[in-house]
Amino acid sequence: MRTQSTRRGTKLRLATLLSFTLIAAACGGGSDGDSSDAESTNAVEGTGDGDPEANDAPATSANKVEEGTVEEDDDPIRGGTLRYGLEADVDGLNPTSSGWSSPGLMMANAVFDSVAAFDAEGKPVPYLAESIEPVGGDLTRWQVTLRPGITFHDGTPLNSEALQINFETQRADPLVGLAVRPIFPEVGASEIIDDLTLQYNLLEPWAQFAASLASQVGYVASPTWLTAALKNPALNQEPVGTGPFKFDSRSPDSVTRFVRNDDWWAGDAYLDAVEFVPVTDPDTRNDLLFKGDLQALQTSNPASIIDLQDDPDIQNIVDETGDEGLVIMNAEEAPFDDIRARKALTFATPLENIRELVGLGISRPADQMFIPESIYYNPDVVQEGDMPEVAVALAAEYCADRGTEINPVTGEPTCTGGKINMEYQFAGPSVTATRIAEILDEGWSSAFNVTFDELAQDDHINQVALGLYNAGIWRYFGSTDPSTDKVWLMCRTIGFISLNFPRYCDEERDDLIIEGQATNDPAVRIPTYQEISQKLHDSYTYVFLTHTMWDNAFAPEVRGICDQTSPDGTLLRCSGGGRTWFDAVWITG
Repeated sequence: MRTQSTRRGTKLRLATLLSFTLIAAACGGGSDGDSSDAESTNAVEGTGDGDPEANDAPATSANKVEEGTVEEDDDPIRGGTLRYGLEADVDGLNPTSSGWSSPGLMMANAVFDSVAAFDAEGKPVPYLAESIEPVGGDLTRWQVTLRPGITFHDGTPLNSEALQINFETQRADPLVGLAVRPIFPEVGASEIIDDLTLQYNLLEPWAQFAASLASQVGYVASPTWLTAALKNPALNQEPVGTGPFKFDSRSPDSVTRFVRNDDWWAGDAYLDAVEFVPVTDPDTRNDLLFKGDLQALQTSNPASIIDLQDDPDIQNIVDETGDEGLVIMNAEEAPFDDIRARKALTFATPLENIRELVGLGISRPADQMFIPESIYYNPDVVQEGDMPEVAVALAAEYCADRGTEINPVTGEPTCTGGKINMEYQFAGPSVTATRIAEILDEGWSSAFNVTFDELAQDDHINQVALGLYNAGIWRYFGSTDPSTDKVWLMCRTIGFISLNFPRYCDEERDDLIIEGQATNDPAVRIPTYQEISQKLHDSYTYVFLTHTMWDNAFAPEVRGICDQTSPDGTLLRCSGGGRTWFDAVWITG
């Protein structure tokens, strides 16, 4: 194993101009979708090309309480501050320009409301919207009608103009726009119908469009504040929404504080304040909860989850329907522009060791982007690994043909000593990430000479998005409805900056994605997405490792954790992708 390589060049110099933070949530992480042809204006409506009750609900409940007993009192108590430990901080709190991963979406749930939200069965229901309806019959035009009488924290009214300003600002943003622009035409993407109704015009039919409005795209900020933030980016740290809590103060990488909005349009919030505390080390985060310095936390670290579940007083809200941990390969550059090299890395991957030593029996093995309970799961897709003899033969064949070529990432020949030279890039410093790298290298070394490149998270994401990597560790996919994961897969999202991180174009796969999103009929969607899973496997651009398990853990005095409802009284999903709600939460005296 060698030390970190030196290289980069023009693309790297341009990368320093970017602040490309996590964008998995920008178009839908953790999404689901459903539509029907019902006439009610208080429902998400579709075209009736399939049974809406059978379409998209998960086969099992998304959340379960693993440990701890919630003894609800008759009447919630107002007051108190909930201190919530996050796995990281984010670059800003502006839904139109900030890159939000799970921590950003968590904080957004306090200060913003979204156009739609997911109910307890994982189906999108209107939230800020009164209705979300397709028009014209082809599922390319959707009208969102907002609820009347809602104002932002600064007194600006919520109307169709405000919604359009949010949408068009997102679409124009160099970061968030990467996830939004490929879905809409360049001209005429939105149009105001009346004071409360905005129409979205899509490039292709999308029966599950409402699901995207429960993601970052659907969080709505004050247009007055957005205009000011464009002139003064420092305001991106001081969000103005319509939510149950108002911004109070923020010290990046320390504490972000929101206080109760007594004029919230949707009812009453009980807590005086919510404080979000980023604690990057999972053991430290757990200790702060056990000591009472935090009342809640999020974690996807298996060892931390075991410790939390071993404490009978801790309430654990577990969600394992989300993203997958996987290795990605850059199929645009040598050596992984050759499928023999991609197969060699796949077969050399020590799957059993990774799953046992890192997953610890908590994170389930992943073969594809769907959990076995999903209606889209393809039982014929099985992730290969632990076959070093196959990897050695493939590497020898590759090196015989292309061994003298130059790897543009490392600047070295693609092969040395009959093994393929490659760089493995990961975010750090992290004890767990380093351990994963060492375990992977133990398997890969049968056929590869591996260079480690440990980078700060933002730099790692920059370089993956720009294609300045060979292979890396990643966590994504995970939308309950796969249509909202299309930005990570389609050919049109490959560019100078790419959301299709392997930079692998498969036009047949694109056609299947469009086919699958154009209907709600399970008889069409299920085999379509199963075929997409097979194509993902056959491209050998990903090595699936584990399904991510999220645990949102709460101290015993916290109540109302799963009592969030929509304005129409529909019970909402308790947690998803590591985030929860706050307006129904209260703390016992």
